[in-house]
Amino acid sequence: MADFEAAVDRLSAITPRFSAVVECHGMPPLRHVEPGLQSLLRIVTDQLISLKAGEAIWARLAARFGGFTPDLVLAASEEELRSLGLSRAKARTFHAAALAFGQGSLLDADGLSDDEVQKRLMAIPGIGPWTASIYLLAALRSADAWPAADLALQVAAQDLFDLGERPSPRRMAELGEAWRPYRSAAALLLWRHYRGLRGMSPA
Repeated sequence: MADFEAAVDRLSAITPRFSAVVECHGMPPLRHVEPGLQSLLRIVTDQLISLKAGEAIWARLAARFGGFTPDLVLAASEEELRSLGLSRAKARTFHAAALAFGQGSLLDADGLSDDEVQKRLMAIPGIGPWTASIYLLAALRSADAWPAADLALQVAAQDLFDLGERPSPRRMAELGEAWRPYRSAAALLLWRHYRGLRGMSPA
């Protein structure tokens, strides 16, 4: 937490409007989950759907799989996964991710650079930059993950920085360059600002 607070202080010095987020809403909560297949599958489940829908689908999946081991996920047919609420594309990504973890290609991330982990993640069919960045930030606790395609981050940045339009992923990538190597903290601050704009709880 001390490192996170130091990162927020540094970001506020670079971009003073970040300090206004803390003053108005308090420090954002950390988004940490355990690394592994289950966390990656949860991120995949939440892709491109509402929080409420993601929660409902995940509850059905958790009731079915429990520990989400690679063998259990691979044993479920695509039709069964779809019956639990996944799209056909997400069902296929579940199988591809389970296969990758079962083969061990994502189990030994220690010592790898963020770029190398991201490459391994994005080699899985259905895993794009957003999913990989969220996994890096939340599961691997990278200090410099930056999910530039995240809609909530874009909306928050538009408001916080008085931009004329919602920034594209490319524009978000450009904005993020000023915040290296603290972009994970910048993302958390922007998410906190977004939730404040929507009247949502911090968590």
